[in-house]
Amino acid sequence: MKQMKHWQDPANALIGAWLVASPWVLGFQGNSSALSSSLVIGVALIAAAAGAMWLPQAWEEWTEAALGVLMMASPWLMGFTGLEAARTSAILSGLAVLALALWVLGTDKDWGFLREDRPAH
Repeated sequence: MKQMKHWQDPANALIGAWLVASPWVLGFQGNSSALSSSLVIGVALIAAAAGAMWLPQAWEEWTEAALGVLMMASPWLMGFTGLEAARTSAILSGLAVLALALWVLGTDKDWGFLREDRPAH
């Protein structure tokens, strides 16, 4: 059995699961913009994180980072800044996803941008 490369990927998958469940847990399922944003980004995050767990590639981490940024921006892009619970969940979840993805991108021994052994240009 192949060993998982990064613990951050299952953590991002759990955040994706939270995003899928959060409209009902926090009570904003009645707002179609907040609901759809949370569901679509949550499912996409679960898929990207699952891919990164089974076949780790740098592009999957960049996808997770982009989804984190999109989640943080979604209250303004989708017009639900007035829903405090949805806005707070989106910002905090997106920030966590972005931080975890950048952590992997910065420190991965094969393609991290903070590797000590990378060649100088």
